[in-house]
Amino acid sequence: MKAARIHAYGDPDVLQVDDAPAPVAGKGQVLVDVFASSVNPIDCKIRKGVLRAGLRYDLPRTLGMDLSGVVAAVGEGVTRWKVGDEVIASPNPKTPGTYAEQSVVDDAELGRKPKNLTHAEAASLPLVFLTAWQALVDKAKLKAGERLLVQAGAGGVGTVAIQIGKHLGAHVLTTCSAKNADLVRSLGADDVIDYREVQWDAVAQHIDVVLDALGLPEARRAYKVMNKGGRIVGISTGLPERVAKAGPVLGLAGTGIAMGCAMLGSRLRGHPSWYITRKPDGSQLDHLADLCERGVIRPVIDTVYPLEQIAEAHRHSDSGRARGKLVIQVRAAGSLAPPGLRR
Repeated sequence: MKAARIHAYGDPDVLQVDDAPAPVAGKGQVLVDVFASSVNPIDCKIRKGVLRAGLRYDLPRTLGMDLSGVVAAVGEGVTRWKVGDEVIASPNPKTPGTYAEQSVVDDAELGRKPKNLTHAEAASLPLVFLTAWQALVDKAKLKAGERLLVQAGAGGVGTVAIQIGKHLGAHVLTTCSAKNADLVRSLGADDVIDYREVQWDAVAQHIDVVLDALGLPEARRAYKVMNKGGRIVGISTGLPERVAKAGPVLGLAGTGIAMGCAMLGSRLRGHPSWYITRKPDGSQLDHLADLCERGVIRPVIDTVYPLEQIAEAHRHSDSGRARGKLVIQVRAAGSLAPPGLRR
């Protein structure tokens, strides 16, 4: 099968589309014919070697942590899925591998594909939905009537977090550049803060929940704009910068210490805080499918790249200028790209 793999750590050009051995579904696993995947920041961190102190891979390694596809085979003990079922998944970071024509996924990590979405649209959502849902619902327990601040509202997680916030009945504020203001408003943002023109902490007030996608220094600025008991959930820690300065081991250790100090300091100020990484969860992906079919959640796709242009897709992600998600077309399934985005 074709697979986009890294043979060494480094810039996007270390990604190569190879002929790789096809995987086989083991006990409790499902083999999926992958039609589309997407690029997430964690994929780029793995490619660069930023996470190699905590996630050790044998090279070459197929990357990718989102998929939409069709069940090709089921392993022993799997009863929920059958050959031909359309599924989505965001597998465990210890077992990436969705930049490939076939991928093996644990049974419990699979959810059903939304019926109203193409494979390209569906593949853009699993990781970012799980991240936003676990941050806002599982950790922060966001309630109707509360004020939610979403940092980087035009990014992959941000575009979904805005929609979840509105679904839960929150008043949603978000930061983005002026060119993305109409986009985030169309997703449900009530107040849009142009971070290039004003300091967000001079504008946002009486915030109950902050979804911090910018890192520890930004989280510290949130204290002065939060209501009593306000909560902070962080999804960015500054790990790449620390690794660049101190190496993978000391960078990882320093990040852990900084996170612990930040959470303790926040709690001492009366603001519970957490730093999370998304956990695979098929049942939550089933809920995502329901929300998509009800029109609550819609995907936001910047560009669709064919698998052969995986390095270009990673360069686009590294630029920090993607609006929504970058999708990887792995194999043809009719028209995978939304209108206007076909390459």
